[in-house]
Amino acid sequence: MIKIICIGKIKENYLKDAISEYSKRLSKYTKLEIIELPDSSYDIKKTLEVERDNILKVLNKNDYNILLDIDANTYTSLEFANHLDKIRNLNSNITFLIGGSNGVHLDIKNIVNERISFSKLTFPHQLFRVILLEQIYRSYKILNNEEYHK
Repeated sequence: MIKIICIGKIKENYLKDAISEYSKRLSKYTKLEIIELPDSSYDIKKTLEVERDNILKVLNKNDYNILLDIDANTYTSLEFANHLDKIRNLNSNITFLIGGSNGVHLDIKNIVNERISFSKLTFPHQLFRVILLEQIYRSYKILNNEEYHK
């Protein structure tokens, strides 16, 4: 099972459509759950604390938890696919965490199993959800030796 915990709601219909499409495609390979948590608009310290508390309420410490973090290691798509495959062999539940616009509290960074980055570029959090789903879908296509555009 793949779970995505993210801060903030998707507002734009074109992003909702893309998320729906990749969710449908992924259903062939795995169960998918997307948990949207509210974003906060306090000062940065308070925002990170509130969002941390909300994440901790839904984060299962028995899952393999991966934080998407711009300052972490990067993978090629093939490396990412192989890495996910290794994780699935150890733990069938993989959770990805996408923080809010201020990032995530240090407490979250300290309890996840791993932090990974898709790029040194900064992406809008709503768009990044689509990018993550596409890369997970690509990984399953690679692992199943199925054609997918390059």
